[in-house]
Amino acid sequence: MSSDLSRRAVLAGVAATVSALPVAGRSTASLAAEGPRQLTARPGATALGKGPETAILGFDRVSPGPLLRYRQGDSLDVRLINGLDLPATIHWHGMSGDNGMDGVAPLTQTAVAPGASFDYRRALPEPGLFCYRPSVYGKTPELMGRGLKGLLVVDEPTPLDADADLLVALDDWRLDSQNQIAGDFTAPQAARSEGRIGTHLIVNGALAPAAHEARPGARIRLRLANLANARLMMLTFDGVQPFVIAIDSQPCDAFEPVRRSIPAAPGARFELMFDMPLTEGAKARVILRGPQGADHDLVVVTAKGAPVGKRGKIVGLPQNPALPPEIKLANARKLDLVIAAQPGTTGPGWTINGAATGGYSGAPLFRVKSGTPVMLGYVNRSAVNLAMHVHGHSMRLLHDLDDGWEPYWRNGVIVPASKTKHVAFIANAPGKWAIHDDILEHEAAGLATWFAVD
Repeated sequence: MSSDLSRRAVLAGVAATVSALPVAGRSTASLAAEGPRQLTARPGATALGKGPETAILGFDRVSPGPLLRYRQGDSLDVRLINGLDLPATIHWHGMSGDNGMDGVAPLTQTAVAPGASFDYRRALPEPGLFCYRPSVYGKTPELMGRGLKGLLVVDEPTPLDADADLLVALDDWRLDSQNQIAGDFTAPQAARSEGRIGTHLIVNGALAPAAHEARPGARIRLRLANLANARLMMLTFDGVQPFVIAIDSQPCDAFEPVRRSIPAAPGARFELMFDMPLTEGAKARVILRGPQGADHDLVVVTAKGAPVGKRGKIVGLPQNPALPPEIKLANARKLDLVIAAQPGTTGPGWTINGAATGGYSGAPLFRVKSGTPVMLGYVNRSAVNLAMHVHGHSMRLLHDLDDGWEPYWRNGVIVPASKTKHVAFIANAPGKWAIHDDILEHEAAGLATWFAVD
């Protein structure tokens, strides 16, 4: 593949995921008439600053892959073609239900072999920001660490009033001295500690920060996702007051985050609204907080042009009527997952309730009837943070000191080192569902199990 061709391919992929995205979609009828949207996982290359191009794996040769955009009520019809020498799948990260299309190998399907293909077809009843990525037990860290990932948007029927709709894919890549992705994907130290942390911060497939312009006073809708293998990102907004309007694809009442900051674990998605400063040249910044003040700008939006008229109060999206207003915890199936890291350099890296899990093989951790409330306790007996994720369902994070819960839904929850967090959800989607750490090196080293809903 020539250098010019590779650059054109990468720029095409980035252009689909950046700046003011059109709020547009195709009808279900037109989507069906066109047949499946083909996504080919194959090697590609990208230019990251000076030095040689970086070899990657990407959907259609780019990372992040092409933006997939639909309207609520459409049907997804995607054919994965595996042009790699590794097995692959597509997991639709954050989507509820439809177990046969969840894309987790070997739990819900056999991995797609090199040269083979698989068709994913599923309804899209809920709007939101989602990720698409491989989920092949033991192989996911390399597939994603080399760039195989992308974003999917399902637009609500009536878009929120905004002057710009910015979509941001946050990532970090671990590069060696030759500007190539380091191949240490099975390093025991990463699997038992904080995971594989990249050396270079990446936004929409390019080196951070991403720069944008917007008119003074413009209302910005910002949709951002953490696609890194392991990095827990504490993101702070500077120069503007953000309001969170959705978390992990589920709308919530608009609220101001504490200290204008949000904690974004791998796989987490946040939607926010803010109004640009009224002063020409003023900047709105999204900053990654680091240790000892080692902060980095990830996104910088500069006010430029004619001011926008004053707008009203920021409001959120309608709540999802498919989610219950309350979960009856007294009737819940209650289970603690005591999670520990194992010393040494061989054997399973993690145990759950004192035993190696075998990943997604063997018997389920538990089995419940559809409609059963479930309450899980994540008891972190390790010295590192975890990002525990339940597939196919949305959870409430319970308060530490009582039976109340946070006023929003999550797909995953950060469990600090040596702490315990409890979540609750309604197990209402039949099938085999994964529970794992979204720090992918932890998952591959054994911090993975599953449950069954009949």
